[in-house]
Amino acid sequence: MQWLLFLRAPLGLRRCWKVSGVIALLVGSFAASAQTRQDSVTIRRLYDEALLRGQSYENLRHLTTRIGGRLSGSPQAAQAVAWSKKTLENLGLDRVYLQEVLVPHWVRGAREKAFVRIGRANKQPLAVCALGGSIGTGGRLRAGVVEVNSWAQLAALPVLEVAGKIVFFNRALQPVHSETFQAYFEAVDQRNEGAVQAARRGAVGVLVRSLTLAHDNLPHTGAVRYEEQTPKIPAAAISTLGAEQLSHQLRLTPGLELELEMHCQTLPDVLSYNVVGEWRGQTYPEEIITVGGHLDSWDLGQGAHDDGAGTVQSIEVLRLLKATGLHPERTIRVVLFMNEENGNRGGLTYAELARQNSETHLAAIESDAGGFTPRGFRVEASPAVLTTFQRWRHLLRPYQSDKLSANQRGVDIGPLKTQVKALISYDPDDQRLFDVHHTAADTFDKVNRRELELGGASIAALVYLISRYGL
Repeated sequence: MQWLLFLRAPLGLRRCWKVSGVIALLVGSFAASAQTRQDSVTIRRLYDEALLRGQSYENLRHLTTRIGGRLSGSPQAAQAVAWSKKTLENLGLDRVYLQEVLVPHWVRGAREKAFVRIGRANKQPLAVCALGGSIGTGGRLRAGVVEVNSWAQLAALPVLEVAGKIVFFNRALQPVHSETFQAYFEAVDQRNEGAVQAARRGAVGVLVRSLTLAHDNLPHTGAVRYEEQTPKIPAAAISTLGAEQLSHQLRLTPGLELELEMHCQTLPDVLSYNVVGEWRGQTYPEEIITVGGHLDSWDLGQGAHDDGAGTVQSIEVLRLLKATGLHPERTIRVVLFMNEENGNRGGLTYAELARQNSETHLAAIESDAGGFTPRGFRVEASPAVLTTFQRWRHLLRPYQSDKLSANQRGVDIGPLKTQVKALISYDPDDQRLFDVHHTAADTFDKVNRRELELGGASIAALVYLISRYGL
């Protein structure tokens, strides 16, 4: 209709309209260019602050070396709650508070022991650790071993060949994938479901090859699932070198026996907390941007990459914004979730309280892939929202944080899926993550200061853009 009016108008008027349109187009272009320059300058300031005066690394030093591993229900987890609450309060936020979360309390007990027994005198030790949530062996378990590499192979075995045995799941991570997470996701089902599937066929225990591409003697823990209608059997991880040793011995001596001793047990649930820090937006305070990591970790190491890095980066986002003189248009809420590793009760609680309070959640960002070099973000959102993220990529490109991928991986933010416009995972280079993931090697000295601080700045830059422009 506007073009029809233009064609019917007198020539002089049409010329005026043309000039006015060109001027409007130029003004709009200049305004957009000025906006881009302002955003570029602001993001540069965030990175400068992080690289010159970043606090993530020293916060991580305290969390990992002064407190240590923070398994849900442990005294260390309680110390981490108190420390992170105080750290957020020191930022001068509008509100810092705790959300009650009833968490499982599993304890490992004395160090696990495992031996391959060949004949009466020959005993060879194996590096093992209990999987999180496993029952203990009730003394020393001694049984024959049956090796499988797939569910189909287990299902094809006669019940009599499995009953009374320890099932050894030896499916290795595939090194051909450029993303190690893909290899991990292809193999993690044997750790999660192995005890149930083996018990259904009469097995008395399970050993699971550690989920890593590294060849070493570090067993990797992680959660195991049981079901009420199936007998619970002890479940342990075996190091990759131990797995190859055991597989080799089984080929030489099919009738060998394995001795396994684990003292783990599950105690009554314990009251713990999500730690929440909130900075209210000055224009749209009802629209919430959540950024977080999980405060708990496994107990073998110090929980540095998983997920101390995500915890301190989330805290650093607010510090960076404050230090550079910014005030958010929308409310920014840092959430340090409890119990991601063996229950996700913190994430479920946060989402349920958000639903009960009828909150408006614009975006939820989680950092839980280690404190490695930033690469970009994984975004789960509508096509229209994804287009918005695409328009921002050039602002992150100078810092090599502009890669956008699908399929976000955040466990804690997953329960928010129906309540939020965008679920976002911070996506660093993951090539080294599964070398230390869930092991005694996940310690502070494995984290590079510069990589960690760059990650916090990358998340802060994205939070700034979402806060300023919305989704």
